[in-house]
Amino acid sequence: MRDQHKRKDVWHRKMRYGKKLCAAGLSICLLLTGCSGLPFGKDKSRDVYTPPKSTDVECTQEPEVIGMSDEDATYASLEYLNLMSDEEKVGQLFNVNLELLDQTKGQYYEHKKLTKAMKETLEQYPVGGVTLFSRNIWNRKQTKKLIRKLQKNSSTPLFVCVDEEGGDVARIGNNPKMKTDTFPSMEEIGKTEDADYVYYMAETIGSQIGELGFNVDFAPVADVKTTEMNSEIGTRSFGDDPKKVAEYVSAYVKGLESQNICSTLKHFPGQGSSSGDTHQGSVDIDSSISKLRQIDFVPFVNGMDAGADFVMISHISVSRVTETSEPASLSNLIMTTILREELNYSGLIITDAFDMASITDKYSAGDAAVKSFEAGADIILMPEDLPGAFDAVLKRVQSGKITEKRLNDTVQRILKLKFQKGIMTLEDTAQKKEAE
Repeated sequence: MRDQHKRKDVWHRKMRYGKKLCAAGLSICLLLTGCSGLPFGKDKSRDVYTPPKSTDVECTQEPEVIGMSDEDATYASLEYLNLMSDEEKVGQLFNVNLELLDQTKGQYYEHKKLTKAMKETLEQYPVGGVTLFSRNIWNRKQTKKLIRKLQKNSSTPLFVCVDEEGGDVARIGNNPKMKTDTFPSMEEIGKTEDADYVYYMAETIGSQIGELGFNVDFAPVADVKTTEMNSEIGTRSFGDDPKKVAEYVSAYVKGLESQNICSTLKHFPGQGSSSGDTHQGSVDIDSSISKLRQIDFVPFVNGMDAGADFVMISHISVSRVTETSEPASLSNLIMTTILREELNYSGLIITDAFDMASITDKYSAGDAAVKSFEAGADIILMPEDLPGAFDAVLKRVQSGKITEKRLNDTVQRILKLKFQKGIMTLEDTAQKKEAE
C-alpha cells in the first residue's frame, strides 16, 4: 500500500489537471465531446491477411514481477495443474457474472451477497473468474465481504474483475459510497497530452480496487477512435493519434501493474473505426490489414510490451482481412495467427462478453464457447448459458477433439498468472494435495 506522501502527490496532480481542463473550457462532468477522425480513404477492395515483413513499433522493458517469479510460477502452475480434473480445468476457461451463478431471480438481478445457489454452481461449475458490475456493488464493507466469500467458496482462487476505466465506465468510482477517487474520461485526459497523469490515475485506481479485493481491471481501452460515429467506444478512447494512444495505454498498464493489478487491453483488433455496437448486433469494420498495423495495433503492441496481462477480443468482424463475417472473438486468424504469432503475445486472451447480441444472435452458448476456444481464446467471458457452454467444451475435451495439450497449455497459462500475482500461493497447492 502506498504511503500518505504518494497519495497526496496523486491527489495534487489530479487537482492540477482538473483545473487545467476547466481552464480550457472542458467539462469533466459531461464528457460528451468527440475527437477528430482520421480519413480512411475510398479503397473498398479486399485485403486478405499476409504476414508482415517487419514492425516499426519499439519495445519497452519488461515490468518487474511483483509476486512469484516467472520460474517459480511456472513450476507452481504445472504442479497444481497435475492435480486438477478435466472439469476443474474446463472451469478455468470461464469468467462469469453473478447472475450466471444464481439464475433464480433473473438475468440482471442485483446480487450483492453470496447465495446458496452461487455456492452450488461454483461447486458444479468451478469457474476461473467472476466479474462484478455496478448492480453488485453497494458499499465498501459489502463489496469486500462478497469478494471474500466468493473466494472462500471457490476450489481454485478466482480472478475477480471489474470495468474500472475512469470516466463514465467506473463501476466503483462512480458510486459515492465506495469513497474512491473519480477521473475524467480518457478522451479528456488524452487532450492533456500527459502520460504521467495517466500513470498516476491507473496507480490510484489499482491501489483502490486492490484494497477491495479485485485483482483484474478490464482496462485500459486501447482503441484508436477514428470516427465520430463510434458510439460504443465514445469518450473511452484516448484519441485518434495511434502513437499518443499507445503512450497513454502503456502508462496505464504500468500504473496498474505497479499495484499488482492485472491490466486488460481492449478491444482487439481495435474497434475505434466502427460505427455499430456489438451489444446490439453484428458489426463489420472496413479496415485492411495494413491499416490495422499502422493504426489499431500500435497501442496494443505498446501495452503488451508494457506488461499487459490480458488482451480482450472484440466481437467485431474484419471481413477485408479474414474474408468472413465471423466475429474476431471466434477467429483463428485474428487470435492465433495475428495476435499470438505476428504480434508475439504470450499473455491471456479473453473474449468480450458472450451474452452480447453479436454472439447470441447467431450462435448457441455451447457452439460459441467451443469455436472461440478452438480458435485461440483462453477465457470465455460471460457466456449466455454457463452449463451449456461448460458442457460443450468438456464434451469436446473428453472426446479428444480438444487435445489435452491445448487445454493444459491454456490452464497452465491462467494458473501461472494467478501465482505470479499472488492470487494463488503454494498453500493452495498443499490444500489441494490434502483434498486428494
